[in-house]
Amino acid sequence: MSKTIGIITGSLRKNSFSGSIADYISEHAPAGYEVKNIDISRLPLYNQDYDGQDISEYTTFREDVKSLDAVLFITPEHNRSIPAALKNALDIGSRPYGENVWNGKPGAVISQSPGGIGGFGANHHLRQVLAFLNVLTLAQPEAYIGAYHTLIDENGALSNEGTKDFINGFLAAFAAWIEKVS
Repeated sequence: MSKTIGIITGSLRKNSFSGSIADYISEHAPAGYEVKNIDISRLPLYNQDYDGQDISEYTTFREDVKSLDAVLFITPEHNRSIPAALKNALDIGSRPYGENVWNGKPGAVISQSPGGIGGFGANHHLRQVLAFLNVLTLAQPEAYIGAYHTLIDENGALSNEGTKDFINGFLAAFAAWIEKVS
């Protein structure tokens, strides 16, 4: 029986670098795993007043996350932190109080940036939030992919063989982590 890794990308932009990495991973999932992309682009801003109401986008998102065996977050860096859309999704999944859909799920983080430090700030801010939400986050290897715009072809697809090898190794480590903590 295969396990499902949900991919949540922090960027909402069409043809985003995060989406490019997600596309590569979707085509190169580890054996025994399937990948499901979880769309966060249509989630209304979290508001605690909605906790008692049936907000269909919240309900669908929470059910999608509950069905996953693990979660892989792929994020750019916005102002040395995570994008607002990603933080919103994390908040929605953690509420209402006591119903955290992230609790105990194996997770991993890949950050990317056109800059040289590969989204280091976003990666670590995200890890801080995931620790509080009790996402069992892969510690090593860490994945910061800098100068991403130089690693893709004219269609935005990952083309750098060294980066492909790195991501494949990261995915193997993540699959081993999922097996260990599941």
